Amino acid sequence: QVQLVESGGGLVQAGGSLRLSCAASGLTFSSFAMGWFRQVPGKERVSVAAISRSGGNTYYADSVEGRFTISRDNAKNTVYLQMNSLKPEDTAVYYCAAAYSRTSVNYYTRENGYGFWGQGTQVTVSS
Repeated sequence: QVQLVESGGGLVQAGGSLRLSCAASGLTFSSFAMGWFRQVPGKERVSVAAISRSGGNTYYADSVEGRFTISRDNAKNTVYLQMNSLKPEDTAVYYCAAAYSRTSVNYYTRENGYGFWGQGTQVTVSS
């Protein structure tokens, strides 16, 4: 049974930082590309960042480029999202997701590319 468990969310002031973690189990983690998405009430879930299974290729949404960093530790079956210079508009529920990848270089930015999802963690940035 595949499980993705996010942690690290919370309340932070604008300009602050948080690091989200997503611990994976029940899968061969190094065979999966990983992604972080976020969703606010009434809106679609959108891609924030993605990383190839090797960690060598990454993607960032324009809105977070230069502020967020995605990384992974395949030995710990964990993917991270370091979020710096947080803004109130970053407030959302953040989800991690896993996508089986046949290559070491691909990452995925579309929701339908991912087969497994975590339960989400709330990030709230106050102004």
